[in-house]
Amino acid sequence: MIIMLIDFKNLNLNQLPSKTEFEKKVKAFLEEWFSYKKTVSVQTSGSTGIPKIFEIKKPKMMASAEMTCNFLGLKEGNVALLCLPVEYISGKMMIVRSLVRHMKLIITDPSTRPFQNLQDKIDFCAMTPLQVENSLDHLHWIKNIIIGGAAVSESLKKKIFNTLGTKGSQRIFETYGMSETLSHIALKQIYPVSEAFFTAFENVDISTDERGCLRIFAPHLNAEVLQTNDLVEIKNDKQFRFLGRIDNVINSGGAKIFPEQLEALVKKEIPNEIVFIGREDERLGQKLILVIEGQESQGIINKITAIPFEKSFYKPKEIIFIEKIPRTPNGKINRIALKNIQ
Repeated sequence: MIIMLIDFKNLNLNQLPSKTEFEKKVKAFLEEWFSYKKTVSVQTSGSTGIPKIFEIKKPKMMASAEMTCNFLGLKEGNVALLCLPVEYISGKMMIVRSLVRHMKLIITDPSTRPFQNLQDKIDFCAMTPLQVENSLDHLHWIKNIIIGGAAVSESLKKKIFNTLGTKGSQRIFETYGMSETLSHIALKQIYPVSEAFFTAFENVDISTDERGCLRIFAPHLNAEVLQTNDLVEIKNDKQFRFLGRIDNVINSGGAKIFPEQLEALVKKEIPNEIVFIGREDERLGQKLILVIEGQESQGIINKITAIPFEKSFYKPKEIIFIEKIPRTPNGKINRIALKNIQ
C-alpha cells in the first residue's frame, strides 16, 4: 500500500501524515535529520554478530548519497521508491538520496511484495533479492534498481533476463557495502550487462590485507581505513570480485571452502534458497553440509548430485531440507542461527 509521496523540492514536515507506524518512523527520521543534532542513529543488521546502534555524521551520509546519485545519473524531479525499513542504513539512505537530489519519494510499507498495489513509473529503487524475486512482473516500471542486503543468486539473474529480455532499457545493479560504509561503496551491473567485478565509486580506494580481505579507504565517509572480513580478488585499483566472508570459510580436511561460491553454482541449477555450512566432524574438522529450504525432493537431490563440482571436496557430504532458513530482521540469511539448528 502506498503511504505517502514526499516531494523534496517542496518539503513541508508539518504536512506529512503520521498515522501508521511506518509513516511515524519516516517522519521521525526526517525530524531527526533537520534537528540540531549533527549525527543520525543507525542500527546494524546483526547478520554477522549482535545488532548495535551507532551514530553517523549527516555530511558523510550526504556524501554517500551524492556518490550513488552521480554514478546512476539521478537528477531533480526523478521519482524514487522507499520500500525498505528505515531502522537500517539502507532505508535511511534512500531518504537522504532523495533529499540531496530533490527527488520525489514514494513511500510504501516494507514487505516482500512492494509493488503489489503500485502503478507508478519509478526512476530509482533499492530492494532486497527477495523483493526483486516477488516483483519480476513489475521490473519494467523501474529505470534503475540497486539490490542489496544479500548476494544476488544466479537463478534470480536468470529470471531477470527471462522477464526483461536481453535488450531492456532498465539497469539493475548488485551493491557492495555495509552499515559502516553508509550503505554501498561499489556497484556491479547484473542487467542488461552481467559484470563479474564490482566497481568502486570515485574517491574510494581499495586494497587487501595479508589474509586477502578487502580494505576500504573513503575519507569523505570514514576518516579511518575500514578493514573487512571479506575475501576478494582485486582486478585493478577500482574493481574487485567478492569471494566470501572469511568467517564463513569452511575448513574440511585441510581444504578451505568458500560457501558463497558453491551457493552461486548450485543456485544455477535449483530455485530453492540454499546455504552451505560446516558442522564439526572428528575426521574432517568440519563436514560440508548443504541446507535447502523447502520440502525434501529426490529430484533436487539428483540435480545437485549431477553438478560437476570443480573439486571432489566441494560436493556436500550431507543434504538437509528445512522448512525455513533463519534470517535477520532485514532479510539476510542468519548463518550463525542456522549452524545451531539440529
